[in-house]
Amino acid sequence: MKKTTLILFITILFLNNSLAQSTATYDINFTSVWNSNDHGTLPSNAHWSDLVGANHNNNVTFLEMGGTATTGIENVAELGSNTVFNSEVQTAINAGNAEQWLSQSFSPFAAISSATLSNIVVSEDYPLLTLVSMIAPSPDWIIAVNGLNLWDTNMNKWKETFTVDLFPYDAGTEEGFGYSGNNAATNPRGVITNIAGASGYPFNSEKIGTLTITFKSTTLSTDDIESINEVKVFPNPSNTGIITVSNSNFLKQIEIYDVLGKRVKQILINPSNNDQPIDVSNLRKGVYILRLTGESESITTKKLILN
Repeated sequence: MKKTTLILFITILFLNNSLAQSTATYDINFTSVWNSNDHGTLPSNAHWSDLVGANHNNNVTFLEMGGTATTGIENVAELGSNTVFNSEVQTAINAGNAEQWLSQSFSPFAAISSATLSNIVVSEDYPLLTLVSMIAPSPDWIIAVNGLNLWDTNMNKWKETFTVDLFPYDAGTEEGFGYSGNNAATNPRGVITNIAGASGYPFNSEKIGTLTITFKSTTLSTDDIESINEVKVFPNPSNTGIITVSNSNFLKQIEIYDVLGKRVKQILINPSNNDQPIDVSNLRKGVYILRLTGESESITTKKLILN
């Protein structure tokens, strides 16, 4: 009896992961299409500075289209230097407004190139993405996204894979209309402006690259846990060989395991059914574990006793 109880306890611990935190894992890739047909005659040393940024909440703004560049963004735009911007992000992290610094170099060292931030884990408290890279050489030209929300507020879940076209921006900090650096400072300082197709600049209205946000996996959210924990199993204990799982429309599947951890039954759920009857008459009397998997891959377990 003690051995069976121990095995049951271990099985419950193994199966029950319903306390997972709310996070999502993404790959984030920027691939350029920077070319002489759409973006003027490119210099021989055309390249990109590191793709850098952070995921954060809405209490902090690192850059804003139509707003004035911070010193950190100015240094990225003019020099491809990330030191001050990194410091700005670290300050936000220390204040609880950002989660992590993101950085990835481009390969190859060329106009047509790409950078991929792999397996980035984003918490629900910090769903906004800000990224920037210098179009180099240039006076102060960048590509950027500001506060791109990875959380779908309408569907109340993490966004699936999607793409965003990116265009060149002038940071408003240095003069110049050609591919060159070391120009006079803009005085008074301007604002971050989209220069695709703008007069005097070498760019037409075509994009300069594409940002692809690839969804890979997620853990539980609080809402998932609350929803799946509303599921009830009755009668329990069961003497009839038929049980009902109520509120089963939250679920995608039910698995039944014996005390040895062997799966003895699997049921795929019809989402239109609010109550799911399950025939367990072919199972021996004893204790079993129901493993309930929700629509968002949330998981919880319940004990089932068959008399």
